[in-house]
Amino acid sequence: MTIETWALYIGTVLLFMCTPGPSHLLMLSVSTSNGFQRSLATAAGDLTANAIQIVLAGLGLAAALNASKYGFSVVKWLGVSYLVWLGTRQIIKSFTTHGVAAPSRKASLKTLWARGFITSAANPKAVVFFAALFPQFLSSTHSLFPQILVLGFSYIVIDGIFLSAYGKCGNWIATKLSSRKQVWVERFSGAGLIGAALLLGLKSQRS
Repeated sequence: MTIETWALYIGTVLLFMCTPGPSHLLMLSVSTSNGFQRSLATAAGDLTANAIQIVLAGLGLAAALNASKYGFSVVKWLGVSYLVWLGTRQIIKSFTTHGVAAPSRKASLKTLWARGFITSAANPKAVVFFAALFPQFLSSTHSLFPQILVLGFSYIVIDGIFLSAYGKCGNWIATKLSSRKQVWVERFSGAGLIGAALLLGLKSQRS
């Protein structure tokens, strides 16, 4: 794989990332309610799932996963349901504060990591996406494993940058709200979780 090919790959991934996905909305939501630094645990969970999906694609399991349409549906809709439940619970909770946000116990880093992992893993066709994308930039005259490693690492770095940007944006929104308006932070965060679920659901329907 030449530098030119790698640069073309980077451009392709950047174009793909320009459209916000479920993980990006999740980062916006988590950072708004938990702060930017803690939201990095969610980003880590998302990137962990991406790394696993890249490995599965590299191992040639995409075809096997693609054949299991029932398995795809189960994983996807479990993820959608989980996010809707989280978002709805958070919005309902905000209305019990009577206009003033009560001090809320922040989610543990383990929980935040799990949210990111589940959201990314709920789109198992990402394995097929990687399996379809990578061959367009691989050279048969060189060893495939190092090339897949470079492509996968590049994707994770770019995705990490985008996730951090959304996290920063969510944190900025939270800091601009006064203490009496903090209740809207909870509602915005809940709406973000539901939005992420809707995006996952739409992806399922289109697939």
